[in-house]
Amino acid sequence: MRIQADSRKDDRLVVIDINEDSLQQLGQWPWPRARLADLVEIALTDGAARAVALDMVLPESADNLGDRRLAALAEHAPLTLAQVMDFSPREIPNRLGVLASGHAPEKSPTAVAAMGYIANHAGLAHARCVGNIGYVPDSDGVLRHTPALTQFEKTYYLPLAGALMRCANPQWPQPQANAAGLWRIPFGHAIESYTVLSAADVLAGKVDLSLFQNRFVLIGSSALGLSDRVATPLQALAPGLFVHAEAISGLLDIAQGKARAPWDASGWMLGWTALSALSAVLAIASLAAWQGTLLLLGLTLAWLAIAGVGVAMQAEFSVSAPLAAYFVVFFTAIPYEWWQSQGRARRLVTTFSHYVAKPVLDEILRLGLKHSLTPTLREVTVLIADMQGYTQATSDLSLDEAARLTKEFLGCLTTPVLTHGGTLDKYTGDGLVAFWGAPVPAQDHADRAVQAAMDIVATVDLWNEGRMAEGKSALRVRIGVESGPALVGDLGTPFRSTYTAVGDCINFASRLEAAARDLSTNLVIGPHTQAMLRRHRTRSLGLIHLRGVSDPLEVFGLQ
Repeated sequence: MRIQADSRKDDRLVVIDINEDSLQQLGQWPWPRARLADLVEIALTDGAARAVALDMVLPESADNLGDRRLAALAEHAPLTLAQVMDFSPREIPNRLGVLASGHAPEKSPTAVAAMGYIANHAGLAHARCVGNIGYVPDSDGVLRHTPALTQFEKTYYLPLAGALMRCANPQWPQPQANAAGLWRIPFGHAIESYTVLSAADVLAGKVDLSLFQNRFVLIGSSALGLSDRVATPLQALAPGLFVHAEAISGLLDIAQGKARAPWDASGWMLGWTALSALSAVLAIASLAAWQGTLLLLGLTLAWLAIAGVGVAMQAEFSVSAPLAAYFVVFFTAIPYEWWQSQGRARRLVTTFSHYVAKPVLDEILRLGLKHSLTPTLREVTVLIADMQGYTQATSDLSLDEAARLTKEFLGCLTTPVLTHGGTLDKYTGDGLVAFWGAPVPAQDHADRAVQAAMDIVATVDLWNEGRMAEGKSALRVRIGVESGPALVGDLGTPFRSTYTAVGDCINFASRLEAAARDLSTNLVIGPHTQAMLRRHRTRSLGLIHLRGVSDPLEVFGLQ
């Protein structure tokens, strides 16, 4: 509202201010009533003003001649006096002075009920135009509204601005009440847009009287000791005099078609708030926390832009309500979604920790877990290891002994795989499938796989020494290693996620592991892996026929 306030001169209204300088020059308050009558007559008679309003209450009579002059002006000239309607319940209600200029319509309009009043003395009771200057601030203490009509007992009273309009022309539009009987003052003019004249200068004849011609004149005080100070949308602490000036300008804008009357847009605002906040909650569920924050920031900026347009159109609604809703969403939905996301990440990390070594897992987290799970085509080296004669070895064992044997053997296979940064694909009963080169790329994945295979053989040999010391038979491990392209990533279903590799190299590694049964080595290396090795020397094991391959294939072992 401050940004949109018009700072151009409002040539329809002049303010005569009984300011600090006027009090210093002409004496402290109260002034003689004759001096007030002089101000009114200068504006109306000499200046040919359209109408004058006195923003002050005179509950007690003073100098007789001055009071009679004011009474005559109020009864016969377009002079609007003020009276304060009290809207606060009190143990002893205010009843001071004599209320004037009330009316009793046939139908009871929407009005704000007053509990008491402070009116002018009985000598001014016949004033033709009197307006209420009492107000009802909003819950935050800011004065945005004034009663469009005040009811006391069975009589109704206009606000000062409305009474001034009617005093000049009974056909001028009156403030339109909302459901609570209040009229929102437009506050469309900056304070500097008003022509403000010092009362002392007016009385001394130091002002151009043409400034008053055909204009409305508002007489009041901004002196600190005399004026009421209120918080408005335009100023943190403004003299009440300028609140009435804003109300007069607002009614004039509406009458002249420069602005529309304030209208209730609270229903529209509530709909926007509910829809946008609900949409934000639903969207945040599928967004990262920082994306949800940006979404709420965007909604906030969008609402502020819409609110700016609404204020310009005189829409009446709460600007802060949607912002409060976004605030609640920000401090509830986003932390909740962040907590949920962290939980999912922890569960995924825990699951992944069973498949890869800790250094590999750390690297996955550094690169971004979500990206690491996306299925991609990678060059990998696959290792498949198995126990030879598992059925025969466990045929005479109890269930517990067979389970212990299987776990010990799989431990011999798994530790070297994870030590050399491999990814554990799955266990195959008495064996396992592992691969290198994904999810973290590695240039030396073939050498790492072969080194892990060598360590598996050495670990199984050491384990067998312990078994033979206990009088048990040694067991043989068979290993097949082959390299090639494979589709690697989360290839599971909505029911179960699984990080695995799919490709011909897995099938070849499986057949090489089976071929080791008839060869004089525990480790059989395929031709693609042999071509990629840099740190290990191999020897040819000859040509062998593999299932599904028409031509014989040369395989290798380590020197």
